[in-house]
Amino acid sequence: MGDPGETGEGTGEGTPDPAAFTDEIYAARMDRTAYEAAALGLAGVLVTPGPDLVWLCGYRPTATAERLTLLVLAATSQPRLLVPTLDRPNAETAPGASAIRVSDWWEGQDPYAAAAGLLRPHGRYAVSDATWALHLLCLQKSLPLATYQPLSAVLPMRRAVKDEHEVARLTSAAAAADAAYEEILGLRFGGRSERELAADLGRLLREHGHSRVECTVVGSGPHGADPHHRPGDRVIGDGDMVVLDFGGLRDGYGSDTARTVHVGAPTDEERRVHETVRAAQRAAFEAVRPGVSCQEVDRAARAVIEEAGHAGHVAHPTGHGVGVTTHEPPYLVEGEEQPLEPGMCFSIEPGIHLPDRFGVRIEDVVTCTRDGGRRLNTTSHELVIVR
Repeated sequence: MGDPGETGEGTGEGTPDPAAFTDEIYAARMDRTAYEAAALGLAGVLVTPGPDLVWLCGYRPTATAERLTLLVLAATSQPRLLVPTLDRPNAETAPGASAIRVSDWWEGQDPYAAAAGLLRPHGRYAVSDATWALHLLCLQKSLPLATYQPLSAVLPMRRAVKDEHEVARLTSAAAAADAAYEEILGLRFGGRSERELAADLGRLLREHGHSRVECTVVGSGPHGADPHHRPGDRVIGDGDMVVLDFGGLRDGYGSDTARTVHVGAPTDEERRVHETVRAAQRAAFEAVRPGVSCQEVDRAARAVIEEAGHAGHVAHPTGHGVGVTTHEPPYLVEGEEQPLEPGMCFSIEPGIHLPDRFGVRIEDVVTCTRDGGRRLNTTSHELVIVR
C-alpha cells in the first residue's frame, strides 16, 4: 500500500455487521499482553490512545490527544485506565471496561503525578508506539528512575496472530475492496487523470463499507514504477499500464489490495513482466505455511523475479501484516526470521518497477492456516484490458 489518502464514512449496505468483540476477548488480550511483558522482565505495558488501545480494550477517547489517557497493564494487578474526568463516563462504557479499573484526573491536577501513582518507581515499561513525546517526557520527569522501551521492540508480534473474529473482519474488508475493484473496471480510464480515478476508488471503498480510506494509488505509465506514487494530474492514455493499490479500514480492520490493468492492447514485454509478477505472487503464496519464516516467503517471490532478469527492479519487501492498522508485523522481508503461525494475516505484494517506463504489482491479503495459506482477496490476477 502507498501513502495515506482521504477518509470518509460508508454504509456497507447489504453486508451484515460483524459480531462484536466480547468483554472476555478484551480481557484475554490485556492479560496476555501483561503476562508476555512480565516474562520479559518488564513491570508492565503503558498504552496511550491509538491502535493498541483500541485493540486491547476497545476504547476510543473523545478527549484531545494532548490530555493524558493511559492504560496500565501489569501481571500483578488489574488493568488500570487513567482518563480526564470529563472522559470518565465514556471510558466506563468502553467495550472492555468490565475488566478495567478506571480512575481520573481533573483540570488543574498534574496528570503525570496521577499516572506515577499507578507505576513502580524503578519499573521498566514497554510504551505503545503512538505515545506522544510530551507524555513520555513528563512521565520520565515524574518517575526519573523508571525506564521505557517501545512496545513494538519488545512485543512486536502482540497483534500478529488473529482470532477467528478478526480474520472474519479482515475477510469482509477484503471482499469490500474486491467489490470496489470490480466496479472501477467498468469506468473509463483513458482521458481521465490519476486523481479522478483515485477519487473513484475512494468513493467505491466507502460505498462498500469502509469507514476510512487510507490509500488510493493510481500509478499510470512511468508513475507505476513508483510504489508510493501520489495520484496527480497526469492524464491516462492509450498504451498505459496502470497500477491500482488501495484499501483502508472497514469495521476496524484493514484492506489492502493491488492489481495492474492496461489501457488498450499491451506489448509483449508488458505481458511478460505482468506474468512474472503474477508467478512471483503465486510462488510466495504457495510458500506460506506454519513454521516457514517470513524471509522465506520473500525469497520465494524474489527468486521468480530474479530468474526473469529483474533483480534490480524490486523496490519493496514482499509483504506486511494487516490488522487494526494496514501496516504492522509480521513483515515479509529478508532478515525477518519470525516463523509464520496460523492466524497471521499479511499482504503478499511483489512488484517489478521499471524506472521511467512502467510498473506492475499484484497484492492480496493472505492468512496463514493450519496447513498453508488462504487468500482473502479473490479477484482475478489476469492483466485486465480497460478502456
